[in-house]
Amino acid sequence: MRHFGHVAPEVRQRLFHQEPCRFTADSPAPVLAAALGATLYSPATRPRLADDILKQAGRGVVSMVLCLEDSIDDADVEAGEENLVQQFAALDAGLGDTSGERLPLLFVRVRHPGQIGDLVRRFGASARLLSGFVVPKFTQRHGTPFLEAAVEAEAASGRRLFVMPVLESPELLHLETRTETLTGIFGTVDKYRDRVLALRLGVTDFCSAYGLRRAPDMTAYDVRIVASVISDVVNVLGRADGTGFTVTGPVWEYFRLQERIFKPQLRESPFRGEAQELRENLIEHALDGLLREIALDHANGLLGKTCIHPTHVQPVHALSVVSHEEFCDAQDILRPERGGGGVLRSAYTNKMNEVKPHRAWAERTMLRAQVFGVAREDVGFVDLLAAASDACP
Repeated sequence: MRHFGHVAPEVRQRLFHQEPCRFTADSPAPVLAAALGATLYSPATRPRLADDILKQAGRGVVSMVLCLEDSIDDADVEAGEENLVQQFAALDAGLGDTSGERLPLLFVRVRHPGQIGDLVRRFGASARLLSGFVVPKFTQRHGTPFLEAAVEAEAASGRRLFVMPVLESPELLHLETRTETLTGIFGTVDKYRDRVLALRLGVTDFCSAYGLRRAPDMTAYDVRIVASVISDVVNVLGRADGTGFTVTGPVWEYFRLQERIFKPQLRESPFRGEAQELRENLIEHALDGLLREIALDHANGLLGKTCIHPTHVQPVHALSVVSHEEFCDAQDILRPERGGGGVLRSAYTNKMNEVKPHRAWAERTMLRAQVFGVAREDVGFVDLLAAASDACP
């Protein structure tokens, strides 16, 4: 797998100063956590799920969650489990002796711990295509049994299995229990650090607790109670001192524009010539709000995003590419001769780079550069998005 792998090689060469690296489901956990990108959710009950997975892989998706929880009716859980078993078997048979490089990282969102071991057993040999499980409403008390079940399933199958907890419980949202809940979550995921790939934010559940729903021209950060939880989650669980985890951005719920109250959030100047049509399509599908939210995710320490529609994937990936300017700054900060600190003028001569305070940022930027690539000096987000979108079959 590689980001922008569905784009023709000659186009990638034109776009990238440093192309995205290749990775597999067996790559080191820090690489996979950074490379999750737009994680596309799909109900486990879809009758042609195997075909859907292959189709989305061909469109640049590198991680998917097959959901047995909120996206399906309670009455359909058994049918969803059986469908997953059949679809995994079909995928495995279609791949033959290959190790699954054509597939995204595949995770199953489960409802209770017992499903983990049961599904891995029922998958049999096709469990080799599984990267792990997504655990809903994760807290110390609720989450520990899921992690223990994943450890047992890994030992039984011989397959490395990750867990991605979803932080969405009311205890995390409510002010009087938030600190205790966050502390408990940290203690739990720290104990199982080798098992936890990334932490996911369940903002829809946060809003539900107060009867709220953000409009398509507002971001999660405009809903102050949600923004405060994101801030506290990053504060406790996303630190850059070696104790933190990758925290992914919240879901964007919209893919068709309703009535618009506020002006579009995309300036016209980056979309010159033929790119004007791209701008109009983004606005038509309410994706200008998504683009702003992705930028705010990055500014607030989040990487990757939960997605419920294929149109969201390319914007997430295009905005995750490291700009040439960011790359130059990170390179300068991390040069061995800068180990003693100091301040230097950026290569673009437009900012101050202070070596010690900016070092953690630079290290994270270089990891993102490894998995998403570095754009050429004259290549911007619009160029990347247009090329990625044009390459989708």
